[in-house]
Amino acid sequence: MRFDPLPLVGIAAAVAREAGDLARNMRDSAVADVDTKSTPTDVVTAGDRAAEQLVRRRLAALRPGEPVFGEEEGGETAVEGLTWVVDPIDGTVNYLYGIPHYAVSLAAQVDGESIAGVVYEPATGHLWTASAGGGAFLDDRRLSVSDATRLDVSLLGYGFSYRADRRQRQADTWAALSTRVRDMRRAGAASLDLCAVAAGRLDAYAEHALNRWDWAAGALIAREAGAVVHLPGEHPALGADATFAAAPGIAEALVQALVEADFARI
Repeated sequence: MRFDPLPLVGIAAAVAREAGDLARNMRDSAVADVDTKSTPTDVVTAGDRAAEQLVRRRLAALRPGEPVFGEEEGGETAVEGLTWVVDPIDGTVNYLYGIPHYAVSLAAQVDGESIAGVVYEPATGHLWTASAGGGAFLDDRRLSVSDATRLDVSLLGYGFSYRADRRQRQADTWAALSTRVRDMRRAGAASLDLCAVAAGRLDAYAEHALNRWDWAAGALIAREAGAVVHLPGEHPALGADATFAAAPGIAEALVQALVEADFARI
């Protein structure tokens, strides 16, 4: 079944904007109602729940019958046809602490592959978009990855697991890698890290244990901007649940450096 991705980008943009603005406007009350999920550090707020519920209501009206798979309420992907994948607030810990680096991520997938994706930043109003074969954009500006060719002068984004034992292994790996790159950044929102690679703000990004809603939109945006992207399960040398995006000029060297730093062991 074929879908035209451009109208889907428009729908995703409108819905993500509305959900993000809701989360921003209710933030003060939302962070007073906080629960935890997988660990005490893995939080969910009333803002996460309200934003996802809004997305589900709007998509049910605009695209009736199409399933939605979301971080807070789960769901199933379509056996045939299109599935919407939503992270209502990517960067919930940032949102909880009043750090304005968080986003709404919304993608349309067919057979598990993203064909349209949007990442909306409520704090700034910036909108990142991509369609399969149609390029990637920040607002109206077409995006392109950096022209980095040397790993030792490249800027790398990364993330940490919510599990303490896995964090220790990650810390060991990042320490081993830290002398092989220019510098490293941990910003706390995977979708925005992938967008940063698309814009050349980061030369590369790698992280384990992301869920589909974390990368569904951002990985498409990075790939459409020219990044080499490996999603979970696609590159065994990086580990079964690794997500990787890099400028082509350093991708091979970074994979090798990550392997040597025991990245797959995480």
